[in-house]
Amino acid sequence: MGAQQVRERFTELYGAAPEGVWAAPGRVNLIGEHTDYNDGFVMPFALPHQVTAAVSRRTDGLLRLHSADIGGEVVELALDGLAPGTDDDWTAYPAGVVWALREAGHPVTGADVHLASTVPTGAGLSSSAALEVVVALALDDLFGLELPRWKLARLCQRAENVYVGAPTGIMDQTASACCEEGHALFLDTRDLSQRQIPFDLAAEGLRLLVIDTQVKHAHSGGEYGKRRAGCEKGAALLGVDALRDVAYDGLDAALEQLGDESEVRRLVRHIVTENRRVERVVELLTSGDVRAIGPVLTEGHASLRDDFRISCPELDLAVDTALATGALGARMTGGGFGGSAIALAEVSAVDTLTKAVEEAFAAAGYTAPRVFEAVPSPGARRLG
Repeated sequence: MGAQQVRERFTELYGAAPEGVWAAPGRVNLIGEHTDYNDGFVMPFALPHQVTAAVSRRTDGLLRLHSADIGGEVVELALDGLAPGTDDDWTAYPAGVVWALREAGHPVTGADVHLASTVPTGAGLSSSAALEVVVALALDDLFGLELPRWKLARLCQRAENVYVGAPTGIMDQTASACCEEGHALFLDTRDLSQRQIPFDLAAEGLRLLVIDTQVKHAHSGGEYGKRRAGCEKGAALLGVDALRDVAYDGLDAALEQLGDESEVRRLVRHIVTENRRVERVVELLTSGDVRAIGPVLTEGHASLRDDFRISCPELDLAVDTALATGALGARMTGGGFGGSAIALAEVSAVDTLTKAVEEAFAAAGYTAPRVFEAVPSPGARRLG
């Protein structure tokens, strides 16, 4: 749904034109999975798929929300009644942002909001973060808060962690808020320093495909939280603030120190090697050797599958089939337990690869996957 359609539907719902229309994208994480809540490195880029919001200010302490994708009536919430744990519906995400802004002392007095999304939900492409960021950016503009993008991302993360109750890291919100067209974002999640790394696949005759397995995942589910708790336990046992502090060349000694903590050992090994994989991809892209990142992506999948144990049969089939039919590299992306895989391929291999994956899913009796090209796109912005 385009900006004009969102604007017109807002006018129908609320009886007046919105003060503005904003958009925030979903993201694909090229490399760096589950490293963000370990103070590590990540490398996402923004998708053309986005959440669009038409918004106007209110001064009466009411938040009114409507989604074109959910349908139903406008949901009306009192700002003074917003509190963590009070909402388990989709409205918790925008309401959580308003709560987080007000908790931080920012004078948000209410809003009318109409939303429409093209980001696939449950696909590991960060639809929730896009929803949070677009609301945050709109309110920042309308109420003259002038918050830097990294701070908006932090407040959105707080909304998801505390208000929604999903223990996610900072990557998704930062990617949606800060990515640039034609680039991947190299983000240090400890100090939030950023580097925009050129990532022009078309110029190299390459494509990056997203294979949405249609297996839905939920961050607020228990398995994600268990992995995070296991990483925190590993850091505590090793006497470091976060697993980011375990050097790659010190990994063997760290694993030995963990003794018979087999599950924690696996988690630590993934995080430490994954941080190194992010650094390797940065080095390769900076030197212009784009094709060489393929094997690094594939290594990342093996680590997520075998050490972090968050893959699933559909993701493994997507990755294995892509690699068998010409992909230079492939891996699952996102939180795991479903969602999407990515595959780096020559342009000439795209049709064959796509067909092979679709046929493999059909032969296995799985729901047909959705395959599309991931194009590095702009981050959140005002449309009008």
